[in-house]
Amino acid sequence: MDSTSPLACLLVGQPTLRRNIKLGMLAALDQRIAIRYNMPPMTSEETTSYLAHHLALAGRSDTLFSDDAITLIHDTARGYPRAVNNLAVQALLSAYADNKSIVDESSARAAVAEVTAE
Repeated sequence: MDSTSPLACLLVGQPTLRRNIKLGMLAALDQRIAIRYNMPPMTSEETTSYLAHHLALAGRSDTLFSDDAITLIHDTARGYPRAVNNLAVQALLSAYADNKSIVDESSARAAVAEVTAE
């Protein structure tokens, strides 16, 4: 690269990306990163709003997740959006399979068991 072919790149990834860039074999790339930002996990309130927003996008304005279910999903996911998504979808499937109209704590527990099973 030289001054006639500048390159700008935006790297977005999970926390493992930051650790991988710190590896010795990627030192040249690590030295060229000018700005870094670490997005913290969502708070419990943000997780509640996040789920409500996604449900609203899907056309649901009523309560679909109990407070206990949201708390369990948030705590298990540690506030990371992708994990919240996975657990919420699995909890919805569990509630549907049990013919429930609301995702309660038992549906969320079933989702946690399914997602974290090895």
